[in-house]
Amino acid sequence: MEKDVHEQYEYARRRLRQKKILYFHFVLFLLGTLFLFIANRFFDFGITSSNQNWCVWAITIWLFIFILHFIKVYITDRFMNKNWEREQIDRLVALQQKRISQLESKINDDTENKI
Repeated sequence: MEKDVHEQYEYARRRLRQKKILYFHFVLFLLGTLFLFIANRFFDFGITSSNQNWCVWAITIWLFIFILHFIKVYITDRFMNKNWEREQIDRLVALQQKRISQLESKINDDTENKI
């Protein structure tokens, strides 16, 4: 029973760390967005004649990366955790055992038919 409690604790600790890093990423995104906007609009940093809105592109790319991080933490890792991995491994092992037993019975039937 203690092993299960320890596994639950480790899972909770790992999930808490993932969420903490995601929240830090969000705050960093907000501050970075503000910095990029101010640098572009008020300080004319990086302005060229062909690309006046470079900060919009940078913010959009960063937002896309943040969305991928969010999906990983709240969707992918939530459902595809250790229990899911164990279930998938058990299912695949069961399928392999079933296939092996089918092949063994087929070999036994073939050897009996030849005799």
